[in-house]
Amino acid sequence: MELMLWRWSTMVQATSVVLIAGFFIALAHSLGRDELRSWVGAWLANLAALLVTIVFWLLRPEGVFAFGVATTAYLFSKTMFVVLLIDGAAGFSIRRPARPSYAGVLAVVAMLSLSGGLVIRTIDQLGLVQAAVICLGLGASAISLARSHFDRHGWLATGFAIRALLALAESAAYAMHWNGANNPAPAFLATFISVHSSFDAGAEWVIALGCVLTLYSRIQGELTQSNTELKHAQVQLRDLLHRDQLTDALNRRALPNLLREAHAGGATLLFFDLDDFKRINDQLGHHVGDTCLFRFAGALRDVFAAHDRIVRYAGDEFVVLTQERDADIIAERIRRVRSDLASASGPTPSIHFSVGVAHVDPGDDPEAALLKADRAMYAAKSARVPEMRSKYQREKRADLSS
Repeated sequence: MELMLWRWSTMVQATSVVLIAGFFIALAHSLGRDELRSWVGAWLANLAALLVTIVFWLLRPEGVFAFGVATTAYLFSKTMFVVLLIDGAAGFSIRRPARPSYAGVLAVVAMLSLSGGLVIRTIDQLGLVQAAVICLGLGASAISLARSHFDRHGWLATGFAIRALLALAESAAYAMHWNGANNPAPAFLATFISVHSSFDAGAEWVIALGCVLTLYSRIQGELTQSNTELKHAQVQLRDLLHRDQLTDALNRRALPNLLREAHAGGATLLFFDLDDFKRINDQLGHHVGDTCLFRFAGALRDVFAAHDRIVRYAGDEFVVLTQERDADIIAERIRRVRSDLASASGPTPSIHFSVGVAHVDPGDDPEAALLKADRAMYAAKSARVPEMRSKYQREKRADLSS
């Protein structure tokens, strides 16, 4: 009766492991994830252990040597199953420990398996040793996963814990059955030993489920991170698209959004234009003109608030949008900009400008206000430019006379 139960239980587990191994091979092929290599190897090792068991019971070889060979092969395959499961679980950790050399692991497991094959002489001893290995290995891994405080490890830790508890029960059953010659074991032990493979198959499905859920949770986390990085890159690209590379001010592409904000909440618009900028380019060179633009934009940033928006509108024209409405404060800021630029700095001469100011109340047309500020700037320029040209001519005559 026990033999029939054992055959049925072993075939159930073998069928289960074939399905799981096939599933993981297909999953690894479709996803191409490095973490799945250990899992595929684990289930193939488990299948190899079951094949050793089935072949041994079908052939029923006699002699110590044949039993030792079968024991060594079984111990090696089953222990590699445990080792690769632990390695596969570690592969899901954010801070994965350094992966040991597979050659070294194989050598150690082979040596221990060979030692077991030389020492073990009964099925009960073999079952006790192997169940103890599974209990200790998967139990320790379950505790490690549970202490990692990651929700995505829950099912995997549960599967490992269930399999470790089953192995604990199996090792106790094998120990009691092995000691049955001195102390008669309960009758149900033989039945449990015969059918425990079917229970193991159920626990292994939980482990497989835990692996898949953990893997897809990790993939989801990577996709979320990639999406966050993509959004950040889009913001940087949008900022780069809306940023003037010479002056680091916003460019004209950013102005429509700023005007929409001004329409909603109100603002003060200041339209700046450098005086005699063409003369600077023509007589001192465009590189000096570029330096003047950079210096002018820097002076605006130094004087206006950090939340105010500075836009290079076109050429030597700049627009500032500020929430400040007090005319005296705005006039003081304009005075400070003039003072900062009144003297030469390095290769750049003193910089003079004209400015027009217009206010936008919430709901007003900001385009109309921008046009109003532009006209006010040109009105100021028409009054300032003749004065500036007369000053320039006086300075030039003084240079010639010296």
